[in-house]
Amino acid sequence: MKKILVFSFILIGMIANAQTNRFFYEYKFIPDINDKTDVKTEMMYLDIDKAGSSYYSRDKYIADSTQRADLEKQMKAFSGSININKREKPGQVSYRVTKSYPDFKTYLFRNISSDNYKIKEDKKPEWKIQSDKQKIGEYMAQKATISFGGREWIAWFASDLPFQDGPYAFYGLPGLIVKIEDATGSHIMTLVGNKVLQNKTEEKDLSLPENIKLFGMGGKEIEVTKDQFKKAWKAYVNDPTKNMREMMMKNDGNTKMVFKTKTADGKEISDPNQVFREMEKRTKEALAKNNNPIEPDLVN
Repeated sequence: MKKILVFSFILIGMIANAQTNRFFYEYKFIPDINDKTDVKTEMMYLDIDKAGSSYYSRDKYIADSTQRADLEKQMKAFSGSININKREKPGQVSYRVTKSYPDFKTYLFRNISSDNYKIKEDKKPEWKIQSDKQKIGEYMAQKATISFGGREWIAWFASDLPFQDGPYAFYGLPGLIVKIEDATGSHIMTLVGNKVLQNKTEEKDLSLPENIKLFGMGGKEIEVTKDQFKKAWKAYVNDPTKNMREMMMKNDGNTKMVFKTKTADGKEISDPNQVFREMEKRTKEALAKNNNPIEPDLVN
């Protein structure tokens, strides 16, 4: 018991000193409900400081940081063109979630094509705390349940960790959520470690020339409600290449846009109409295999 009390005191001190507590969550998920044997795994970060928290993919963070550094070098020596290479380990989870303290204002950040959306979570969590307890990792945890995003969730929180926070958009329990899974077992987030960051560096927005637009980078965030995002998502599903076609139509003649891709058999194509058809085909195939989202109510 003494050990737990000392640990809690240290964590509270970390927050007071404006340090960042990084919690590591192993996220296991099944993207295709028709293939339950295909289980994906992603390491996620939950960074907590006195101002709030941020939940995001480790691989995506590393890949984005590498690409950002490369783009910054190209911008300094700008010669009229920019090369964007395919990133290694780009991350399987593209969204991130932020919460601000003390009101726990929560936002989900997601991309649709070249548009960046900031989706406000407008409902406070309504947990049902149970009497069940079990050890999760090194912590004794208590059970709680909630309905959220079109799923039923089972959470385990540890009162020894004095944070009313957790992975994704979950918060509001008297202790950090150390494990949470949906009733189908197709989305499971488990705490596997943590460390203290003394001087966490924040990524600054990349400044791009007005005539350059990169998919998913450098654009302004569009703040929307969940209903507004759902409408935008349905429009994208029906016409995945709309944004790219609009970019081409806005071409003023001073900027040359080149669209290239490869077909399934490795053939490179550059004719815009063929490229758009190929991209639309690939996108719809990918969407068909990613039919088990973490929040079904957000996209269905």
